[in-house]
Amino acid sequence: MIRCLIYIDPSETECSLDLIEAARQLHEGPFELTGVLCDRREIPLPRVLDRLIQIEQPDNAYLDPAQVAKTMHERYRANGYTSILIPATPFGRMLAPRLAMLLGTGLVADITQIRRNNGVVEVIRPAYSGSLMACIRFVGDGPMMMSVRPNVFHDMVKEIRAMQIEHLVPQLGEKRIERVWVQRKQISCDIRESEVLVSGGGGIAKSFAKIERLAKLLGGQASASRKLVDAGIAPRSIQVGQSGKTVSPELYIALGINGAIQHIEGIKQTKHIISVNINKDAPLGSLSDIVVEGDADRFLDLLIRRIQQYQQSE
Repeated sequence: MIRCLIYIDPSETECSLDLIEAARQLHEGPFELTGVLCDRREIPLPRVLDRLIQIEQPDNAYLDPAQVAKTMHERYRANGYTSILIPATPFGRMLAPRLAMLLGTGLVADITQIRRNNGVVEVIRPAYSGSLMACIRFVGDGPMMMSVRPNVFHDMVKEIRAMQIEHLVPQLGEKRIERVWVQRKQISCDIRESEVLVSGGGGIAKSFAKIERLAKLLGGQASASRKLVDAGIAPRSIQVGQSGKTVSPELYIALGINGAIQHIEGIKQTKHIISVNINKDAPLGSLSDIVVEGDADRFLDLLIRRIQQYQQSE
């Protein structure tokens, strides 16, 4: 029996459940799906798992990745899973290597694609800060273990399963991490959730304020290529691409972006792309629904003016 174990991050349940699609691509034919969730709360989840193991953390307890890894390792020894998938969220990035060490198996981190080559499973992940794409093949008898980049796979099938729920109270061992204080992060919108993104590249580095203005007029958000982030013009939280965030908006307006492979990989799920560039043969043009050959800064001025005129006439 093929068994798959996935970790469900309570702070990012939607992208965690998208791991089901990754598991579906990983295994040919039926498989048993078990999810692990660490939270005392009754988080409403769709019935898409065969079994849910809910690890109940004590009130106000810090979620220790070492403790979670130990618990998942015990479940692996009891059930022998064929594959283990963990979302590459901040907590998942701490959990995955700890669990791999306990299992004595390899870990492929931050994968973005799964494929088969003559029956052998291959996974793709960015390497060298996204400048190259590495292909890793799974061989041997150990569990296939990987962390999966959020917002790359999407579980569209939503197959209904029985979902037996098991509550587990772990025996807390010696604390290896002590929480000294909590600094609340300022609430900001995640570009991965926006339906409209206006993105700037090196060709429009001096006009990022206009990009933010256009994004606001369109009810969307501003984003940027790695070049603008490395130059300190835009924050890393809005970087699009393999070394940034993978996005899937309804509309992506790319201004002054040539389209390096790591950037293109980050927008493959986008529904409509408009690219503006003085180079009509830029790589991003081949993916675009509309290509505007011309100065991106001039295009920004004209489009902002036209939208404002339209809004004033209403």
